[in-house]
Amino acid sequence: MHQGECLCGKVKFQITQKITDIVMCHCSECRRVQGTAFATNGNVENKNLKFLSGENNLTEFRENDNKSRFFCQSCGSPIMAILKNNPDYTRVRLGSLTTDVNETIEKHIFVASKANWDNICDDIPQHEEW
Repeated sequence: MHQGECLCGKVKFQITQKITDIVMCHCSECRRVQGTAFATNGNVENKNLKFLSGENNLTEFRENDNKSRFFCQSCGSPIMAILKNNPDYTRVRLGSLTTDVNETIEKHIFVASKANWDNICDDIPQHEEW
């Protein structure tokens, strides 16, 4: 259903389900990770996420006791995050997908801490926090 890869193409993966719980996160952590105004992430069941190549080229950053973020160690592309309190799912960075996303973005989150230079210009629901 979906294909994705990092910028250099060493990490490639496939998703065989619709992506769920898609949000645009405006928190300061996601801004720093993405290097832009927000990150767009969605849930994928682990059983439906398959690495086609380069899984061993991912590097893990343990942000806290609950969250690990994974990046391509060659080009730095953010690929996914894993939350220990949601162990059956992976949060995939939609910017790494090479296929069209037809699923619906559900909401903007952490808009209370969004970048002051960012203007949200759509009708998607906004939430001050999660």
